Amino acid sequence: MNWRVIRVIVVIVLVALLCKSCIVKDVPMKDNSVSVTKEEAQVQKYPGQKNITIDGVDYLQSQAPVGKFGGELITSTIGQGPKTFNPFNCKDNISAAMSEIMYDGLLSTHPVTGQPVPKLAKSYEILPDGMTYIIKLRHGIKWSDGVPITADDVVFTWRDIIFAGIGDTSLRDSMVIDNKLPTVRKIDDYTVEFRTPKPYAPFIRSLSASIAPKHVFQQAVKKGGVYFDSFLSTTTKPKDMVTSGAFKLKEYLPAQRVVYERNPNYYIINTKDQKLPYLDKLVYLIVGDLNNEILKFEAGEIDVIALQGAKVARYKAIEPHSDFTLYNLGPATSTMYLSVNLNDRKDDKNKYYVNPIKQKWFQDINFRRAVDLAIDRKNMVFNIANGIGTPLFTPESLNSIYLNKNLKPFDRDIKKAEKYLKKSGFYKDKKGRLYDKDGNRVEFDLYTNAGNTEREAIGVMVKQDLEDLGMKVNFKPIEFNSLVNKLVSTFDWDMVIMGLTGSPLEPNGGKNVWMSDGRLHMFNMRTPAEGKKNILPWEKELDDMFTKGALATTFEDRKKYYDRYQEIIYDEKPMIYIYSPVIINAIRKKFKNIYPSSLNGLTHNLEEIYVEEK
Repeated sequence: MNWRVIRVIVVIVLVALLCKSCIVKDVPMKDNSVSVTKEEAQVQKYPGQKNITIDGVDYLQSQAPVGKFGGELITSTIGQGPKTFNPFNCKDNISAAMSEIMYDGLLSTHPVTGQPVPKLAKSYEILPDGMTYIIKLRHGIKWSDGVPITADDVVFTWRDIIFAGIGDTSLRDSMVIDNKLPTVRKIDDYTVEFRTPKPYAPFIRSLSASIAPKHVFQQAVKKGGVYFDSFLSTTTKPKDMVTSGAFKLKEYLPAQRVVYERNPNYYIINTKDQKLPYLDKLVYLIVGDLNNEILKFEAGEIDVIALQGAKVARYKAIEPHSDFTLYNLGPATSTMYLSVNLNDRKDDKNKYYVNPIKQKWFQDINFRRAVDLAIDRKNMVFNIANGIGTPLFTPESLNSIYLNKNLKPFDRDIKKAEKYLKKSGFYKDKKGRLYDKDGNRVEFDLYTNAGNTEREAIGVMVKQDLEDLGMKVNFKPIEFNSLVNKLVSTFDWDMVIMGLTGSPLEPNGGKNVWMSDGRLHMFNMRTPAEGKKNILPWEKELDDMFTKGALATTFEDRKKYYDRYQEIIYDEKPMIYIYSPVIINAIRKKFKNIYPSSLNGLTHNLEEIYVEEK
């Protein structure tokens, strides 16, 4: 891939993003009494950051207005809190978010254009062969303990942790090309070369992965295994954590809060050449559920919150007389779905993972089509999202530049659903209860993570919708980590309502979900020993689409493959998508340098945010 092709891809991405920002101008409430406009989110255009060298140190300089130092920002997280602070061993989103605060990557994503931009790296270059990446690091920047950040840290991170498959292997797995991994080597103390086996479009974005301090992680990597799994656990003393991010850990109280303090060695400065961040503290309160989060925001205990649709009308009404501002960030980049367990295999004790009677239902495409048709997405948008959302039918989010717009939405149709069931021999008794052709009552469990009131509400409505078909649904919200264990370890589940984060710029980030041997291929999960054995024909085609999509070098070619993967999911329905909410955030007016981004959220520039007290 030469530089001209790279330029074309960047231009296409930028144009697509600009077009999408023009699509959703108003998000009306269901009673049309109030609206939250997209323009309200664009208060100011993000001024960005630029490289500057002072006394031999290569800083990244914020171009945002100079602010005041001091104060704290208090936000929140749902659930029980992080399970680790090791960014290379996170099995859940909360742990990943908590650890990534402290560890920067070589690159980041520009919040407006979506282009890769330098972070720990001062610059990057893709050579004309499309396979070689030259990364220039910043001279003179340091870890929080004062040790210089150099090429040795980068090579160690990628070669000895990521490519070696230590800890969470999701990133490594997403970069396998023809059973080969990219290579990394040190050219000098501040220059690193990466090389992929073939031109590989998604690789550049993977360079946003955290970089580890070699002098801290080296012993843990050597010991490996259980030792690495417990390295930088939640019991680690904060003073023992060496970081590169704007904040470092100060305190962790399980099930209560995570407190970060400013990193005095951070390499981003303001236009007065003062080191950022402005804030002294960043606090995450650990709240049990979304309702508790709302109560804490209204009590003034937290400063920023993502609002569910049902709350927006009230908050919009009181906003003019409040101490907060609402921002519309557009459609969610994440997706919500109902997944069906298609696993029809046995474990090492010769026991079926899923009841063999249920296996027959779940493996039946007519059964899955009936489930899909029975779900009343519009009703869910109306009653749960309060009209602020759109029914979703594809695995790509509505703001994805790869969204397949040829896949048509459809309304709930119980009669058509019943016809599909009848094709496969299902029937109802006089009381309206559904049975399969062998006389087995159709009954199964439906799970979601407890505490997420939106998903719990969806679960209640899915249960009601499917019971209209005569199915008996046992809805069981359970603790998040227990649910994850069922999905990817024991495979002991029937149906589940979950969500996945994603990038509207790069579908390859979902490779672990869609590849047949992926670690998150939950709807037909395999053990590592199984690999790609006994895969379904359409799973094989998914493998092919993701392989070809990553190796294609133009946007047009890549989109053909990613359109087809969405079509396969739309037709085969292993995961049935529900709706896409619009993201509405509220933040206290006292916080300045707020530049909302549909890509990166409301507080993507934490180091530049400051408090202006009256």
